[in-house]
Amino acid sequence: MPAPGDARDGAQAAVFRPVRAGNAFEETVERLLQAVRLGIVATGERLPPERELAARLGVSRVTLREAIRSLAEAGLVESRRGRSGGTFVVTDRGPAGAPAAAPDPADLRDALRLRRVLEVGAVELAAERTLSEAVRADLAHRLELATATTLTEHRAADSRLHLALAEAAGSPSLVTAVADVRMRVNASLDRIPFLPPNLANSHAQHREVVAAVLAGDPGRARTAMHEHLDATAALLRGFLG
Repeated sequence: MPAPGDARDGAQAAVFRPVRAGNAFEETVERLLQAVRLGIVATGERLPPERELAARLGVSRVTLREAIRSLAEAGLVESRRGRSGGTFVVTDRGPAGAPAAAPDPADLRDALRLRRVLEVGAVELAAERTLSEAVRADLAHRLELATATTLTEHRAADSRLHLALAEAAGSPSLVTAVADVRMRVNASLDRIPFLPPNLANSHAQHREVVAAVLAGDPGRARTAMHEHLDATAALLRGFLG
């Protein structure tokens, strides 16, 4: 099984990419939040070292420290001193307060349509490729985590599986796009309850998608991912309109 750091290189590269100079602080906060909320750096894990992270984001260490301080004040990360210190994720949930505004229906429809194009295409591409043993092991590992987590951990594990499938397609730009649209969809998913029957169906659909990709069957992979995304979209339309 690949080491956690190796398995996440593609997703980290997609999120920790250079930011635009004009909004360096705000975009740095956004990238750090993506990494936390998509489970790319999971609860209890450490962010990359400050020097490395600043270089990857293309920002000054002062800007990075300000962004990390903001997340620490929101209760998402904490800094620890010592040889094994660094900045650690303590939760993927924001501070308690006023509920988030309801998503705009048009924006939700747009996000769901974009997600279908991106993720159905991603698994088709992944199934067409000759995958390395490391990628195959990572997909199996991500599937195991996504189907064995508690409800509080499910969203991050689910996101990481979908990102791993996008990584398997071999296009860094695709991983970036999937991460961005996943953030938009997760904002709506967080507003609806977990339903045990749906969770069981989701696990079965995830197994089918991964099995199709590993079997090198693009048509089966497309169909399985299409059904999975349609199920999620139906719940969101039902609860949120």
